[in-house]
Amino acid sequence: MTDIHLSLDSPVGPLTVTEQNGALVSLEWNDRADNEASPLLAEARRQLHAYFAGTLATFDLPVAPAGTPHQQRVWQAMQKISFGDYQSYGELSAAIGSSPRAVGTACGRNPIPIIIPCHRVLAAGGQIGGYSGNGGTTTKRYLLSLEGVELKE
Repeated sequence: MTDIHLSLDSPVGPLTVTEQNGALVSLEWNDRADNEASPLLAEARRQLHAYFAGTLATFDLPVAPAGTPHQQRVWQAMQKISFGDYQSYGELSAAIGSSPRAVGTACGRNPIPIIIPCHRVLAAGGQIGGYSGNGGTTTKRYLLSLEGVELKE
């Protein structure tokens, strides 16, 4: 079980995607500088560049985030939130039979942000909520703006 990493530049800083057993397992804000080009990581880089260029609305990549059964349910539900749309922590929690706080915790532990779009989950009333990615809510606002979502101040 060898991890393969590929780093790339993005408008939100350097990113590193990690592949394990033919699926993406993480996206981190860093530059590991040990770029290995597997077909999957090359495709992930292509799709991320297309997303940031505004020409890709849906990622089509195999993902295998490690987490609890509850986290897996939250991450699967987040992947159903369309580009340019969002749900509140409360709406997402009602959809999966959880609590808003537990959904927020799972969002914060999402190992594959952007591709599993935790930035599309907001606080009640369309407020920004938190974001665990590099840059915090500034990055979350950027990603939502890229998708055409206008937030309330």
